[in-house]
Amino acid sequence: MGRGGSFGVLFLEAAEVPEALPMQGLSTSLVLIAVMAVAAPLATRFLDRWVKVPIVVFEIVLGILFGPSLLGWVQSTAFTDLLADFGLAMLFFVAGNEIDFMAIRGRPIFRASAGWVISLVVGIGVGFALVPSPEAAVIIGVALCSTALGALLPILRDAGASRSPIGIAATALGAAGEFGPLIAISLFFSGKQLGVASGVLLGFVLLTGVAIFYASRASHTRFHAQITATLHTSSQFAMRSILLILTALVVLSMVLGLDMLLGAFAAGVLWKVIISRAPEVDRKVIETKIDAVAFGFLVPIFFIDTGIDFDLGALTSSPVTLAMVPLFLALLLIIRGLPSLLAAPTVSSRADKSALMLFGATALPIIVAVTTIGREHGFITNGISSALVGAGMLSVLVFPLLALRQLRRTEVARPPLPTPKD
Repeated sequence: MGRGGSFGVLFLEAAEVPEALPMQGLSTSLVLIAVMAVAAPLATRFLDRWVKVPIVVFEIVLGILFGPSLLGWVQSTAFTDLLADFGLAMLFFVAGNEIDFMAIRGRPIFRASAGWVISLVVGIGVGFALVPSPEAAVIIGVALCSTALGALLPILRDAGASRSPIGIAATALGAAGEFGPLIAISLFFSGKQLGVASGVLLGFVLLTGVAIFYASRASHTRFHAQITATLHTSSQFAMRSILLILTALVVLSMVLGLDMLLGAFAAGVLWKVIISRAPEVDRKVIETKIDAVAFGFLVPIFFIDTGIDFDLGALTSSPVTLAMVPLFLALLLIIRGLPSLLAAPTVSSRADKSALMLFGATALPIIVAVTTIGREHGFITNGISSALVGAGMLSVLVFPLLALRQLRRTEVARPPLPTPKD
């Protein structure tokens, strides 16, 4: 039920696209979305010599530029929304698949989880102070306690920092700041009583936990042999297996009334366990294929569609609403960033801690999902939703950039290793 719990509805609506929208309009939108997807990495590479800007920022900005808010050349349709939902699901699948649980176990994940709980409680309190409604308070609180693990992992990987102590701590923050909000969304907005929702969530966790346990115990020799035999053929058994696991857990989470992103995240973890004993060469090839499908096709559509759906008019219609963007950006840094310092490695410089605080406060996908739910159910206004998404976009643009500068400052300040004597 990502992006407002409309995944299943959109799947049905997609079949009616020819009646709902002229084919020429749909074709134009699809071509322009493809153009934006190609233009985004070109813009990133062009500016890379001066400033490193995450590619998702260009994707969202291009969506706003070509969408109804400005030029109006691209319109959001049921079909493009469906592709965007697949992109969001794939983003969370990749997040679940890339987390190194062995690296973040123990102190990093426990402290990151404690920091997330603090962020949630403070966020809901601040949300209630801003909008005195329990539902709106939960929406705002969940949005402000999230961390964009799916956006952070590629940034850390590209910077070569994913295996560093700060990179491991940031990964733990992302795991807590992405998995925690998914649980909160499923509990508070499943349409069930809290006790019933907790029981359903526990049942889902147990089912996926049992599947992951048995997957970790089995050798999967025949499964890996089939993957190896078809890795470079049209059969593509590995990618078809990923599609099966992803859709099965997404549908299961939807049937249980949980958020679909919970199923997508669990699918990524399950696949990581299943493929862990495959030959390393095969694993690297499969990871390349996953990146190609996710970041070469589906994930860009999600971020571009986010820009297309962004209500710039609601944001700029009122000075008060517009002022909420820097307010929410500051609250992300305070409510999510400060508690993130709990996960800092024992020996961390001030620059390391500043970078970790900025990484923890980087958020967007969860904000898009939870504000869509809140807007569609009438819990929050379009203006608050747009302000939260706008703050999330700025956090993805500004915070990782500043964090990487802090890490580079630490590298410069670190004394060189002594030269070994002959």
